[in-house]
Amino acid sequence: MMGIGFPELMIILVIIMIIFGAGKLPEIGSAFGNSIKNFKKSMKDAEEIQEAANIESPATEENAGDSESSKESAAEDTAPAQEAKENQN
Repeated sequence: MMGIGFPELMIILVIIMIIFGAGKLPEIGSAFGNSIKNFKKSMKDAEEIQEAANIESPATEENAGDSESSKESAAEDTAPAQEAKENQN
């Protein structure tokens, strides 16, 4: 399979010049360049957000486990007090 070479690029450039005219080429090139730049920026931002989410998720899982164990120990601490109240009545 062959890639696009110089002759093919020249033919494409000539066709674009015929369609849009030579005066519009700088505008088209600028718009195309800005599109690529914005796409790369959004991909970089998305990767940073994903990395931040990956960093935060293990920390939140550990905290969730700690809060569950603290809830269990609090429930165990209040159970004897509740039994004592019931025995008094």
